[in-house]
Amino acid sequence: MAMILSTATAIDRDAAVARAVAQLHAGQVVALPTETVYGLAANALDADAVTRIFAAKGRPAHNPIIVHVADLDMARRVVADWPASADRLAARFWPGPLTMVLPRAPIVPDVVTGGGTTVGIRWPRHPIMQAVIRACGFPLAAPSANRSNAVSPTTAAHVQQSIGDRLDLIVDGGPSPVGIESTVIDLAASPPRVLRPGRIDAQALASVLDEPVATGPVSAVGVARSPGMLARHYSPRARLVISSWHDDADLDGQIARLSTPRTRTYVLAYDRVPRETDGLGVAMMPREAEAYAQRLYADLHRADDTGADVIIVEALPEGMAWDALRDRLVRAAAR
Repeated sequence: MAMILSTATAIDRDAAVARAVAQLHAGQVVALPTETVYGLAANALDADAVTRIFAAKGRPAHNPIIVHVADLDMARRVVADWPASADRLAARFWPGPLTMVLPRAPIVPDVVTGGGTTVGIRWPRHPIMQAVIRACGFPLAAPSANRSNAVSPTTAAHVQQSIGDRLDLIVDGGPSPVGIESTVIDLAASPPRVLRPGRIDAQALASVLDEPVATGPVSAVGVARSPGMLARHYSPRARLVISSWHDDADLDGQIARLSTPRTRTYVLAYDRVPRETDGLGVAMMPREAEAYAQRLYADLHRADDTGADVIIVEALPEGMAWDALRDRLVRAAAR
C-alpha cells in the first residue's frame, strides 16, 4: 500500500512536498490534496508519466485530464491562445475551483487531451498542491485519485482505499474543503459553455464575462473537451437511487420495492430524514448546497463501507446552487 505523508506541521509539510517533488521529477504519479478533491498527479508535459495516471485509475484514453498550474505564466505556456475572457475569469476566480478550456499549446501531449485540440487548465487554491507545482517548475496533470468512474476522494484515506495498492505516495492535506470537482467552462466555444457544473455557477461566470454562458448537455460526438462528461461517473459500489418520499411509511414502501434488506440500505436525506431507522443506515445531510457538497462524497464512501447494497438519496432542491450536486448524483445513479 502507498505511504501516507502527513502535513500537520511545517516540518512535515516541507518533507512531504520534497518527497512528492522528487517522485514527480522521476516521472512517477503522486496523490495530492486540492480544495476540490484529491488528485492523482504527474508531470503534464511528460506523456509517459501521464500514461501512468491512466493505468493507475483504469481511465479510458479518450477522457481528457485537467492541467494544474501555479501561476498565470505557467497557464499561458500550456495554451495556444489566451483571450481577454481568460484574464477576466482568472482575476476573479483563480486560484480556485474553476477550469478553463482553451486551445492547447504544442508542448501538451496528446494523452493529456484525449487527442483533442483543447486543454483544461486550473490554478488550484490548496497550499500543498500550489507548493508542489511551484517546486516542480512544471504543470501537473491531475484527475481525481480514485479508480475510474468511482466516487471521488476527499481524504487521503479515500485514496488509500481506492488505489493505494497502485501508488507509492499519498500526501495528506486534510479533507478537501470544496468537496466536488471544479466548474469547467469552455472558452474556445462561442458562446462560452459550462461543460461541468461546480461551485462557481454559470450566472457568476456570465457576470464576470459580461456575456451569456451556455449550459446543458453537450453532444458526445467527437473528442471530449472536459472530464466529468461521461454518462456514468462518481458511482459508489452500491446501487444509487434518487428518490422523494412523503413520510417514513412511503420510504419503507420504496425500500420494500427495491427488494433490499433495510440493514443493507443507506439513506442520505436533508429534509425527510427517517425517524424510525430500525437497522437502516441514515446520514442527515445539510440543507445548504456548499455544506452538502463538502459532505457528499465522504458520506457515499461511508455508505459503501457499511456494506450497503442500495443508497437512497433524497432528491435535491431546485435552483442553480444545487446544479453541480444534481449533476454528480444523476451520473452516479446511471446504470
